[in-house]
Amino acid sequence: MQIKLFSVRPDEQPAIKAYQEAHPDVELLTTTAELHPDTVTEAQGVDGIVIQQRSPIGGDASFYQQLHDNGLKQISTRTAGYDVIDVSLANDADLAVTNVPAYSPRSVAEFALMQIFRLLRHTVDFDRQVAHQDFSWNGLVSREIHSVTVGIIGAGRIGGTLAGLLHSLGAKVLVYDVAPRVEVSYVAEYVSLPELLAQSDVISLHVDLNASSTHLLNQAVFNQMKPGMLLVNASRGPVIDTPALYAAMDADTVAAVALDTIEGEGPLFAKDLSDQTITDPIVKEALARPNVLLTPHIAFYTNIAVENMIQIALDDAIAIIKGQDSPHTV
Repeated sequence: MQIKLFSVRPDEQPAIKAYQEAHPDVELLTTTAELHPDTVTEAQGVDGIVIQQRSPIGGDASFYQQLHDNGLKQISTRTAGYDVIDVSLANDADLAVTNVPAYSPRSVAEFALMQIFRLLRHTVDFDRQVAHQDFSWNGLVSREIHSVTVGIIGAGRIGGTLAGLLHSLGAKVLVYDVAPRVEVSYVAEYVSLPELLAQSDVISLHVDLNASSTHLLNQAVFNQMKPGMLLVNASRGPVIDTPALYAAMDADTVAAVALDTIEGEGPLFAKDLSDQTITDPIVKEALARPNVLLTPHIAFYTNIAVENMIQIALDDAIAIIKGQDSPHTV
């Protein structure tokens, strides 16, 4: 059995090597290329494919049918998000699609917690000042975590984990989710979205990207928030209507924001563009705003998460190739 992994990074190679050693009956092939219609030939002659990319695969029904005609039964993405794949077209071509919904909830939850602390403690401002030898305090009084209310939109595995971490630190935690879970109710209070927006000093986003969550935070939603609130997005960029966010920042509704993901990141993130000019208007403006803390979609990026993403995606691919079911089929 041969399985090809696309968009492989150097840091993934140890996990791939370990999986190969544990599964000598499977040959793992790797490429740094993404899967697109112009690279579809790289998927020929193998039994399965595993991808990880931020840009959509692209292509029409014929592209997915070509993958099927090449003998493939599946497309496994070693990510939680799967919006880069047209699942409907894949299914029409008899291709199963799997994702990795829980590679490491703590990785993203811990990152979101860190960003909450950074916003509350003004570390971004002080880092900027010190870099210019300005050691004054400038009235940047911090807030202790137990004195604020944190709202979590999306209390699944990641959001629920963050709720537990915040609860242990003494913060008041509000959560909104269309599917409440009993275990989360022990560490947080379920409220309606309008209640969460009106009461939260800090809001952290942990929702999947789908038709209902795209631009979930829009102008009407920002208008319901407390003035001077702080926002963290470690989910997906399009969950926020970014121009509406900038307008809310100009109106002092949002005092500062930590964005680990942003609209327009696809061609930019995970690349060294230090010698190039950023032209995407949304990302360019984020870089220019001092109260935007931008990181390149690395909330997930921990040793445990990388290992789990490789292992779970490959396990799913092998199961489907063998005609078995995967618990992670989309």
